[in-house]
Amino acid sequence: MSRPPANGTPLLLSRRSWPEVRRIGDILRTETVGGVLLLVAAVLALAWANSPWSDAYRSLADVTVGPEALHLDLSLAQWAADGLLAIFFFVAGLELKREFVAGDLREPRRAMLPVAAALGGMTLPALIYVAFNVGAGDGALTGWAIPTATDIAFALAVLGVINTSLPSAMRTFLLTLAVVDDLLAIVIIAVFYTSSLHFGPLLLALAPMALFGLLVQRRVRSWWLLLPLAVTAWALVHASGVHATVAGVALAFTVPVLRRKPGPGPGLAEHFEHRIRPLSAGVAVPVFAFFAAGVSVAGAGGLGATLTDSVALGVMVGLVVGKAAGVLGATWLVQRFTRARLAEGLAWWDMVGLALLAGVGFTVSLLIGELAFGAGTERDDHSKIGVLLGSLLSALLATVVLRARNRHYQGVCALEERDSDADGVPDVYEEQPTTTRPS
Repeated sequence: MSRPPANGTPLLLSRRSWPEVRRIGDILRTETVGGVLLLVAAVLALAWANSPWSDAYRSLADVTVGPEALHLDLSLAQWAADGLLAIFFFVAGLELKREFVAGDLREPRRAMLPVAAALGGMTLPALIYVAFNVGAGDGALTGWAIPTATDIAFALAVLGVINTSLPSAMRTFLLTLAVVDDLLAIVIIAVFYTSSLHFGPLLLALAPMALFGLLVQRRVRSWWLLLPLAVTAWALVHASGVHATVAGVALAFTVPVLRRKPGPGPGLAEHFEHRIRPLSAGVAVPVFAFFAAGVSVAGAGGLGATLTDSVALGVMVGLVVGKAAGVLGATWLVQRFTRARLAEGLAWWDMVGLALLAGVGFTVSLLIGELAFGAGTERDDHSKIGVLLGSLLSALLATVVLRARNRHYQGVCALEERDSDADGVPDVYEEQPTTTRPS
C-alpha cells in the first residue's frame, strides 16, 4: 500500500515507517480506551440529567471550590472545562509539536493532505452553521465554530465498538487530521472566544512559562519543579481572560522533541506524552464530558423543539454533511492538483468512511458551545443536543461505510502484521525502500 510507483507518481495515504506506525498504534490504543470512558461518562450524564434526580446532577456541577482571593472559586463544571481540559490541550500541543518537528507536518508535500483536509473539514461546517443562523438573531452566530472540531477519542471509540480494523495509513491520516484540527481549534478559542483581556496577568504568565521552558530545554523532568510552574502559568492565563486551556498548549510548545544526543529512545516530548496521555484520555476528558454532556432534553424545550432550532440544526448538519464534504472535497482537490493517487489497497470509498468519521465531534465542540453561549443557557443546551445527535449520526454512517470494507481491512492488517523472520519488524516495513515519496 505504501510502495511508490515506478513512474514517481506521488501517493496519498502511504504507509509510514515501522517505528512511527508502532508509536501511533500505542497512542491510538490509549485514546481508544479513553474514548470508551468518554462514551460511558456522556451516557451517564445524559441519563442522570434526564432522570427524576436531575437536580442533584445540577447541584453537583455547581459545587464551588477554590480560593476566592485568586479568582479560582470555580464550580466543578468550570474546573473540568478550564482545568482538566488544559491537560488535554497540553498533550495535544506535545503531539502537534512533534508532528511539526519530526512527523508528517515537517514535510510540506506530506503535510498537504491532512492540512487541506482539516481546513476543508472546518471551513464548510462553519459556513453551513452560518447559513442556518444568519437571520436567527440573539447571538446565534457566535456558535459558528461548534461543528468544526473532530474528537479523535470519540472516533476511535466508535471504531472499537464496531470492531473495525483500519490499515495503518488510514489510522495515521485520522490522527494527523485530528492534530491539525486541534491546532485550528486552539487558535479559534484564543482569538474568537476571549471575551475580555487583561494584559497584566498575561504578561506575568510569561515568567513561569519561560522558566518552565528553560528547565525542559535542559531536560529537567522533576515534577516537583515543573508542576508548580505549570499551575502558576495556568492560573495567570485564566486570570487574563484568555481561556486557560491555551496555557496547556503554550507550555507544550516549549518541550523539546528531539533528543539532545542522537540515538534510539524517545525525546522529552514523547516521554511527557507517554506519561500524561493516560491521565488526559482516562480522567480529564471523561470528567469534562460528564459535566458538559448532561443536557436535559425537557429543559431544552423537548426534542421536537430542539430539532427545529437553527443552532441545533446548524451544528448537526455541519458535523454530518459539512465535515464529510469538507474533508472529502479537500482530499479530492489535493489529488486533482498534485496528480497524486491513493496508495495501493485504498479506494475513495475508504476516504468517504474517514470523512464521515471526522464528523464525530464532542469534547472541543461542547467546550466551544459553552464559550459561545454560556454554560447552562438554552442556546448551549440546543448546541449540545446538536453535537450529540450529529456525532451519533456521523458515527452510524461511518459504521455502515467502514464495516462494508472490513474484510478488506482485515486482509491489509494481516499483511501489515506478518513477521516471517520473527525479528519484531513486520515484513512489509522491511521491504519498504529507505526513501518514499511523501503523501
